Amino acid sequence: MQRFKASLRTSIEAWLDAGCVCCQKRLMIAAHGICSDCNREIKRFAYCGSCGAELAFDTLHCGKCLTDPPPWQRLVTISHFQPPLSDLIHAFKFQRQFQLDRTLARLLLLAVKQAQRAHGLPLPEVLLPVPLHPLRQWQRGYNQAGLLAQQLSHWLNIPNDNRLLQRLRHTPPQRGLDSKQRRNNLKKAFVINPKISEIDYRSVAIIDDVITTGATMAELCRLLQKCGIQQIQVWSLCRT
Repeated sequence: MQRFKASLRTSIEAWLDAGCVCCQKRLMIAAHGICSDCNREIKRFAYCGSCGAELAFDTLHCGKCLTDPPPWQRLVTISHFQPPLSDLIHAFKFQRQFQLDRTLARLLLLAVKQAQRAHGLPLPEVLLPVPLHPLRQWQRGYNQAGLLAQQLSHWLNIPNDNRLLQRLRHTPPQRGLDSKQRRNNLKKAFVINPKISEIDYRSVAIIDDVITTGATMAELCRLLQKCGIQQIQVWSLCRT
């Protein structure tokens, strides 16, 4: 299967003639996926290393987090949900353009490296992609968070555990719901895999494409904390 995926990826890149995924300009380094001009269009910003709020300068805790911390300890993100990053995420998630996984994962990798410099981010023991319900994964054909985690696992030499977290309920999409509706929508939606009897992780990073209200991450943090995991990071392509 891995050999088939690698062959398919090579064929797709050849078909695209190693062009930028945004503007189709020919790339000097095909593996980057995005040209330097389009990469600069992704507006990076200084942010709180705990909640992701935009700040004037990078810091580990903003004033809000000091009094009302999120259920996780660290957050890593690339940018806001705006073009060209939002266009790439939409195509990756809803238009079956799974070949964008490497380009998007590389952008997230660079954000992780920047967080190590700006926030002193320690790398976790394991990566945990946010799971899809089996029906939704069958409809989409893949789990976008799983593809991102797979790439990051390879580059960072960190295990990718896609079995620990499971989605039990097939919930309506979160899009269009307010924060309270999102929390209610996710109640008892996730479980820890009952086939895993012992969890030895002390620090984890949950991987997802977009963080909106943080309801999904909060629910997963609650499950992981019940298992004794206290050091939880959340990594996402963008924070809306």
